[in-house]
Amino acid sequence: MAFVVSSGELATTGAGVLPAYAPNVLRAAPWEYETIWRTQPQVRTVISFLARNIAQLGIHVFERLSDTDRQRLTDHPLAQLLADPLPKMTTYRFIERLVADYALYDNWYGIKLKLDGRLRILPTPPTLIRPWGGNWIQPEKFETAGGRRFELDEVVHIHGYSPTDLTYGESPIESLRELILESSEAAKQRSAMWRGGARMTGVLVRPADAPEWGTKERARFREMWRTFSQGGGAEGGTPILEDGMDYKAVGFNPEQAEYIEARKLTREEVAAAFHIPPPLVGILDHATYSNIQEQHKILYQDTLGPWLTMLQQEFAAQILADMPGDNSAVYVEFNIAEKMRGSFEEQAAAASTATGGPWMTRNEQRARFNLPAIEGGDELITPLNVTEGGLASPRDTAPEPETVPKAQARQVALKAGQPSQDDDEALRAEFSAALKQVTDDEVARLVESEPDGVDAVRAWWDSGRAERLSRFVKVLEDYMVRFGLAGAQRVLDEFNPSEDGWAAEVMEPWLAVAALHHAQLHDGAGETAAEAAVEDVPEESGVGAALLAAGAVWAAAALARSETAATEAVSFGGHDAAEASGVGFKVWRTTSADPRSQHLVMNGEKVPLGGTFSNGLRWPGDGTGDADQTANCRCILEYEMEE
Repeated sequence: MAFVVSSGELATTGAGVLPAYAPNVLRAAPWEYETIWRTQPQVRTVISFLARNIAQLGIHVFERLSDTDRQRLTDHPLAQLLADPLPKMTTYRFIERLVADYALYDNWYGIKLKLDGRLRILPTPPTLIRPWGGNWIQPEKFETAGGRRFELDEVVHIHGYSPTDLTYGESPIESLRELILESSEAAKQRSAMWRGGARMTGVLVRPADAPEWGTKERARFREMWRTFSQGGGAEGGTPILEDGMDYKAVGFNPEQAEYIEARKLTREEVAAAFHIPPPLVGILDHATYSNIQEQHKILYQDTLGPWLTMLQQEFAAQILADMPGDNSAVYVEFNIAEKMRGSFEEQAAAASTATGGPWMTRNEQRARFNLPAIEGGDELITPLNVTEGGLASPRDTAPEPETVPKAQARQVALKAGQPSQDDDEALRAEFSAALKQVTDDEVARLVESEPDGVDAVRAWWDSGRAERLSRFVKVLEDYMVRFGLAGAQRVLDEFNPSEDGWAAEVMEPWLAVAALHHAQLHDGAGETAAEAAVEDVPEESGVGAALLAAGAVWAAAALARSETAATEAVSFGGHDAAEASGVGFKVWRTTSADPRSQHLVMNGEKVPLGGTFSNGLRWPGDGTGDADQTANCRCILEYEMEE
């Protein structure tokens, strides 16, 4: 492997001589791309977005020990290089410059240095280095702006696609040149307009039958109009149009020119060139809170995923391959796992399903809350139904799919304006019956397991939590989507019959997350009731009877849970449709079915659409509020346009 040997004088590499150095003949001058990056905010926004999001991930070096095992290498030369690419240069700055250069030029260069016995990489701007000689397959050397030439193995060159050869990448900025030029010219026109004091541009029309003016009258009117029009009339005064004269404006109208839309279009086109969804770079016309989770997944899967794979393979091919020792099992990987993980609840449910039972000890969980370890807390509790029942996984206790109660297919029963009270009550009754049926099935399974105490109840609950939550979510999500669509339809019928800017698929992910939250709360209510029932069981009744009594409490809780979830779904659906329809205000209306005192006081309270009411809620049943404000709530929202 060849290095550029230097004892710390980085300038001896020859880079940094000519700031306007053009690489190959017939290629676009790269300093033009530099100028575009400096002067065009849309280009800078998109490229900075890519560079910053990839740089903040971090990159690790691993050795594959087997198909199922690997270990991280922190003392490997490649790990040391990536952790300290140059004196006083962090990994973040190194990756940020690499991605930004590649995005702007479709080329990145790094000169290999050996400083104080260690391999370092000097990132070199593409304006200061180029492939030299050779042919369309491979250059002979690399040449810097100072005239110094390096061997191929002394330079790391990462480049994209070119239709003409294999030695150089063609910048995506080329395909945007005309669009960027148009945007630049529009900016110049606006600047010229404001420099001119935003003067009115137009003509004065004088009727043909107006009396003839003499020289003195013409001079007087001309002087009056000049005094008024200079500075766009900003200095005050009122012009007097004599003899039926009329002023007709000509030229560009700023509103008709749609400057804001033009800027959005430019950013959208630049984002599309780099395969970035518009909401990720600040174009939020059709983005809502409900689809933020999906956008997060898109970012690290479809947008940044190809970049990460490309960089990992280039590091292995151009740097790792030249390092001493056997590196056949060594590879690099960006630390994307932290960004792709779900919430702790989602991770816990998935891990329990994958491993067949609890996967954390009590002391491990206590450590997450900064609590001290306890004696005996390092043992993993194994559910009784796994060790004694001979079952390999909690999924083995799941019922056959055909035995699980299914809600009716999704439909918008409440449509065409304000629905009748009977329709609303019928759907709510159907919802509570479906949730109660699933709850009763879980009670039957619990009684059948014959737990002999609180610990046994807890073990049973933990072992089947993932499957139980899945059954609850199936019912809750189905009905919450139906209620959400009904709430949205009410608002759309009144304010936006054509449904412009609104889409059900944008709303549904939020309702799915809300359904999971309600399922977790309902599951917790059942666990609490069962533990309390078996804590002090009378001898004459037995555990089974106590659990059945707890089941009755849990079934009653299912009614309250369905009421709360239905109200939240209706409220959110209407709120989402109101946001898409440009509605300005929302009004809290307390119904006769919700007599709680604070809600009665709030009746008629009006706030902006994006605000919160005096009880801290965004809408009736808002899941961020306390149970005393949301449980069994039957209040509704009304909407008003801008005042």
